[in-house]
Amino acid sequence: MALDIDGTIVNYDGEMHPVIRKGVRAMMRRGAHVVLATGRGIEGVVPIAEQLGMTSGYAVCANGAVVIDLNDSDRGYEVTDVVTFDPRAALDELRERVPGALFLVDDGSGQHYATAPFPSGELVRTPEIVPFEQLREMAASRVTVRAPDLSRQDLADIAAAAGLGGVGYYVGWSAWLDIAPQGISKASALEMLRGRLTVAPNATVAVGDGTNDLEMLSWAHYSVAMGQAPDVVKAHADAVTASIDDGGLAYVLSAILTRPRPLEQ
Repeated sequence: MALDIDGTIVNYDGEMHPVIRKGVRAMMRRGAHVVLATGRGIEGVVPIAEQLGMTSGYAVCANGAVVIDLNDSDRGYEVTDVVTFDPRAALDELRERVPGALFLVDDGSGQHYATAPFPSGELVRTPEIVPFEQLREMAASRVTVRAPDLSRQDLADIAAAAGLGGVGYYVGWSAWLDIAPQGISKASALEMLRGRLTVAPNATVAVGDGTNDLEMLSWAHYSVAMGQAPDVVKAHADAVTASIDDGGLAYVLSAILTRPRPLEQ
């Protein structure tokens, strides 16, 4: 069972309802492989896993570029898979088009580097500030472009006009752009894990709310979009639940848990 985090497990203020925590833990007790699948980096995933009581299992981070194996060690995880790319062309193109933007690189190990501080509360951990020239030379599992002075649509239009060949990208709910290695998505990482865990293709479920969930929703045998998701996301899902504010994921978990038999493994 693949679960997006922001807008699915937690609301946009980062709050998790106790019913969600209880439902996810019940799924794990039933023997389901619950996999967190998110655009967040490692440092933003581990606290959510801790709140859910996940001391084993996998999490897909950075929109599929990083996979971690959760455990009960002091750090709470081991990095098992990392895909990186050369961000220079994308960074140079976007800096030319959005000179006032903030740029961040996730190197796949949990380390983050940025050209300037991000707005307060937007990052779980403060990145190391480095010059743009140093940032562009780093191998990246994820590049984030934040343009506080632009609208979401403005940044989406700029990204589309830029072309950004050789990479994939997703625009968030604000003027926040995540760039990933070409061909890498939540779905590509989940399919790798499905094989690793020997889960049947028809025993996969996914729940999400963003455009970075499109491939994941298409990948799953049964997919559910959150009620507040854009229409394009809902169109990729088999069903639509209530919004995050109305406990949408709780309804999905309850429906699965009250099935006459557990999820097929």
